[in-house]
Amino acid sequence: MNYRVPVPVPQVILDDVRGAQKMLSGVARVTAMEGSRHLSALTGSPVHLKCENLQRTGSFKLRGAYVRIAGLRPEQRAAGVVAASAGNHAQGVALASSLLGVRSTVFMPVGAPLPKVAATQEYGAEVRLHGQVVDETLAAAQEYADRTGAVFIHPFDHRDIIAGQGTVGLEILEQCPEVRTILVGVGGGGLAAGIAVAVKALRPDVKVIGVQAAGAAAYPPSLKVGHPVSIDDPNTMADGIKVGRPGDVPFAIIAELLDEVRTVSEDALSSALLLCLERAKLVVEPAGCSPVAALLSEPELYGGGPVVAVLSGGNVDPLLLQRILRHGMAAAGRYLSLRLRVADRPGALAGLLAVLSTVDANVLDVSHVRTDPRLGLTEVEVELHLETKGPEHCAEVARSLHSAGYPVMA
Repeated sequence: MNYRVPVPVPQVILDDVRGAQKMLSGVARVTAMEGSRHLSALTGSPVHLKCENLQRTGSFKLRGAYVRIAGLRPEQRAAGVVAASAGNHAQGVALASSLLGVRSTVFMPVGAPLPKVAATQEYGAEVRLHGQVVDETLAAAQEYADRTGAVFIHPFDHRDIIAGQGTVGLEILEQCPEVRTILVGVGGGGLAAGIAVAVKALRPDVKVIGVQAAGAAAYPPSLKVGHPVSIDDPNTMADGIKVGRPGDVPFAIIAELLDEVRTVSEDALSSALLLCLERAKLVVEPAGCSPVAALLSEPELYGGGPVVAVLSGGNVDPLLLQRILRHGMAAAGRYLSLRLRVADRPGALAGLLAVLSTVDANVLDVSHVRTDPRLGLTEVEVELHLETKGPEHCAEVARSLHSAGYPVMA
């Protein structure tokens, strides 16, 4: 890309990443690299999944947090650390602090999922709930740092954080030396920047491609103008990469070293999560699925050799997971919702369900409407939610209903 960055920022080099790798020995897991036959067949190239969702605390964030806190001076450690996060960074800071014997305070939004709040507390942090959005939480954490002297641990905008995250890149080259393309999700940019530093120093021929959710894609406009810019109201289910402005430090690295930043839709994210769960048997959060979403969206772009998709985290709230799975199944054409009118008499619904049973459509929900003024006196509107096998099966269901005298309403 070779975009120019006018403001000097701290640099991160390969020796920093190698030093972080030594520091993390015995602390962070060398996470598994799993092959994906489905994605390999889809792209025409071997596809491997780097499973940072199986890292301690459920994401890559422990790597950077540990390196950052371990590098503090004794008087800084004594003052404690503070962070702001809705999930993964919170847990990474909490565990890293506990391992290093440093007191940690983590500010989380009032609406943060309870499992993430509980996990952060169990890792040893004092959790304070403040604000409705992360920006308000971040301001509270910074005010706390100014007032108490605690060291603020930024989630991505620090060279030590980036060096720690870069150890993922070293592991990829060790586990898959034949790799030609690495796909990594991008929010603030710490993970992508770290991987790029490590990989481009050792294997400049390997493409490193960042992936952002289309509704929270701050990097494309920032790269276009050559400096970080903010986007208004980032909106995506992938909260791990829902960042409104790139960090100064990672931006400088990404502008220089990343080959490209691509965006993916919400449908692609939910479909990717469903694929990881069904095919790879891996629980991955939406942000962690973004590289898989890129593969699903444009598989023809990745036929030039082995691909590694970094699954950056697996911390997803069970209630959100349920909604995303429904969304993913709908995006894959495996849910069918339709409305039709039947006679309001005993046995009419049984006849309708009998037609559906002949085409193996699984009925998830049935509701009746009798008060619509457009209905006749002897009619009832039935709304059905069905589970199907895919788009072709949906079309078959619609044809069978029409043939049986049940025209589907718009």
